Amino acid sequence: MRTRVKICGFTRVDAIGLVFYAQSPRNVSMARAAEITRALPAFVSVVGLFVDAEPDWVRDVLAEVNIDCLQFHGNESPEDCRLYAKPYIKAVRMRPDTDLEDIQAQYADAAGPLLDAYHPGAQGGTGSGFDWDLIGGNLSLPLILAGGLSPENAALAVQQVRPYALD
Repeated sequence: MRTRVKICGFTRVDAIGLVFYAQSPRNVSMARAAEITRALPAFVSVVGLFVDAEPDWVRDVLAEVNIDCLQFHGNESPEDCRLYAKPYIKAVRMRPDTDLEDIQAQYADAAGPLLDAYHPGAQGGTGSGFDWDLIGGNLSLPLILAGGLSPENAALAVQQVRPYALD
């Protein structure tokens, strides 16, 4: 099985992530995002990342930017994620008490959970890793692994976790 790769900020991968969260240093304007998506070659998926965004903002972005999949990094409920008739990914900030089976049941229609490191002051993108043993083995949705991945540990991540994709 081939593990796919999504790296935010790069344009020569399987998928690109466009961050629509003003507090992020990776935030991109709607105009710049539209420009980037128009320049992409075929077969590159576009993921729009949001954190507790107002539904009108998400709809405005979708009207202007060609986005294939939504990625939610905040406290969005399953109902919030389903508002847009788009495939979506729900980010999960991993802690020792995270119940992935419960999250998987709540977000059963998600394209998959994106597992990231927990940081009390950030919603993601910290570059921090987490203990992969927290994942367990009872997930039926395609798993996307994020958090502290690097060229030095990516192969081990694929070997140990066997994710559908790395982010």
